[in-house]
Amino acid sequence: MLYHLLFPLKKHFILFNLFRYITFRSAGAATISFLSCLILGPLLIRYFKRLGAVSQIRVDVPERHNVKKGTPTMGGVLVVVSAGISTLLWADLRSWYVWLALIITVLSALLGFVDDYFKDVKRLSNGLLIKQKLIFQIALGLAVGAFLFYLSPARTYRGITETLFLKEFIIDLGILYIPFTAIVLVGTVNAINIVDGLDGLAGGLSTIVIAVFAIVAYITGRFDFSRYLNIFYLPGTGELSIFAASLVGALLGFLWYNTYPAEIFLGDTGSLALGGAISAMAILLKKEFFLVIIGGVFVIETLTVIIQIISFRLFGKRVFRIAPIHHSFELEGMPEPKIVVRFWIIGLIFALFGLGTFKMR
Repeated sequence: MLYHLLFPLKKHFILFNLFRYITFRSAGAATISFLSCLILGPLLIRYFKRLGAVSQIRVDVPERHNVKKGTPTMGGVLVVVSAGISTLLWADLRSWYVWLALIITVLSALLGFVDDYFKDVKRLSNGLLIKQKLIFQIALGLAVGAFLFYLSPARTYRGITETLFLKEFIIDLGILYIPFTAIVLVGTVNAINIVDGLDGLAGGLSTIVIAVFAIVAYITGRFDFSRYLNIFYLPGTGELSIFAASLVGALLGFLWYNTYPAEIFLGDTGSLALGGAISAMAILLKKEFFLVIIGGVFVIETLTVIIQIISFRLFGKRVFRIAPIHHSFELEGMPEPKIVVRFWIIGLIFALFGLGTFKMR
């Protein structure tokens, strides 16, 4: 909105020419969303306490989590609203990339909101059934895949995606690109939901991944940079940098209240929204396989759950004391803040390695 209102005024005042630059608008978007979270955070915390939207601790987590019972949840509302408003303020609203990313994020957040509302406000068992959430996520993924395959303005890249390490090799999935998109979306959304178990863990790791995508979106949207690195040049994807920067700012503001001891939790509203946003950027930037690297911690945490389930069902034995693995470290006596910070460090290493793969191609 600000881009459309102020950039045309550059002929009267040269300072408004700054709105031409994605880097300037990304910085503005991150700042506004960060400040929005800082200001609105205490208000939302008090409101959710009055509403009764407080966390009900699951039985399958370490006992030390019982002290967190009654902490306000659904904090994803704060992240999505702050990032959404900031994106609309600073992005070029003619970009279909921005609108599609916002739609996927908001729809994922709405699914999480319904689940949180039933679970933590209405106290209806554990909220939505896993089957119900999966059906919605699969339907959303298939719809996104179908749109990109049949209706996407970027027709040149229909049905194809990039590979890791190989410069000239691309994968043309054809019609299979539609279910592939659904797999990426469903997998990412649920991976982040699995990781969301310690104060600041999912929020911090998501901040790292989204910050990387802000860089990748900028590079992908520039012919000179993308040509130099021999990756897909997708005109217009630079605007996704603003979407990503808005999320980074919102998450940093949210972490102000979410780090140990948390004053508010993401809830499924936040974890599903972040999964939707991250998967949207990976899909739109043709970096689905790249996400496996920069989201390495999410992958490992999810694998521990899968291994635990398979091992218990087939052999009646558990590989880990408890899954996902961050809870195993808790049972070993490691303080929660130490676990979170160490996972952030590992996430940062994965992110740096992922960026390094652009020169290893």
